[in-house]
Amino acid sequence: MLKDDIIKLLESGESSYLSGQRISEQLGVSRAAVWKAVEALRKDGYEIDSRSNRGYHLVRTPDVIDVNTLLHLGTRQIGRRVLYFDTLDSTNNEIKRQSIDRVENGLTVIADCQTGGRGRRGRSFLSPAGKGLYLSILMQPQCSAEQISMLTAWSAVALCDAIENACGVRPGIKWPNDLVLHEKKLCGVLTELELEAETGLPRYVVVGIGINVFQTAQDFGPEVAPIAISLSQALDTVPGRTALACEILRSMDNLYRDFPQARERYLEQYRRDCLTLGKSISVVRPSGTQNGLATGVNEDFALTVRWENGTEEPLSAGEVSVRGLYGYV
Repeated sequence: MLKDDIIKLLESGESSYLSGQRISEQLGVSRAAVWKAVEALRKDGYEIDSRSNRGYHLVRTPDVIDVNTLLHLGTRQIGRRVLYFDTLDSTNNEIKRQSIDRVENGLTVIADCQTGGRGRRGRSFLSPAGKGLYLSILMQPQCSAEQISMLTAWSAVALCDAIENACGVRPGIKWPNDLVLHEKKLCGVLTELELEAETGLPRYVVVGIGINVFQTAQDFGPEVAPIAISLSQALDTVPGRTALACEILRSMDNLYRDFPQARERYLEQYRRDCLTLGKSISVVRPSGTQNGLATGVNEDFALTVRWENGTEEPLSAGEVSVRGLYGYV
């Protein structure tokens, strides 16, 4: 295939940059065919730099997720079975499909690319191939339905632990569950609860995780680039996605073991990590927008807010903009 031939030339090391003209002459194809093949390689996860009058340079080959490594972690519950897909609509959706007839506690689904990745409040989550880590974990925590509501915040703490272990840097948390680095969004968490139709009791919880790993500003696009960041944009050295996935499964396995008995420990860490505290915020509700000050996180991980009229209220849900984050001034 033309793509394979181009990669061999770029990997040959004869020159740091190889012109499109030289590639076309060596392979006996047109310059247009070379350009199309390079664009296809970029979509496959190859990072190829191109410069006028110099040509193409291979910066990074695709980072392939090694499922066998994940399966041999030795975790007690989370990640004991891992399913990997090149492309899915969303990993949360696939776990639900896998669980129609049989629910498997700890099942993990990973996709290299999501075509319909979802965030909170129905937003889309950009999930280009080879760029991020997109996974979902099914849990059946032994707790009450009321306690399950804390799982999203706990997951944010566990993911901060995982990224710190893998990268040596600890993100902050924008309430309730966005992970933030350099005042931009690094990771999103979408927690979904599946109920028994007959009893209305929890059947399982799915924790969907999307971490930006190798994205560039071009991958994010003009609308998202100002408010999002990837590990490769923030750090000099970035771990492979397999290493990062290993730390996530370990941290989520610890969470599953701890939940809900270790609430005080997770609450203390959440309060340390939460970047929303002490900041001016705007909260969007059906009745309109309210401005206030985020004063704390209560025992149920709700955000306590002092409104402009002096009243205080615990906020358990809502669209919160935080001054100083994601471009909000």
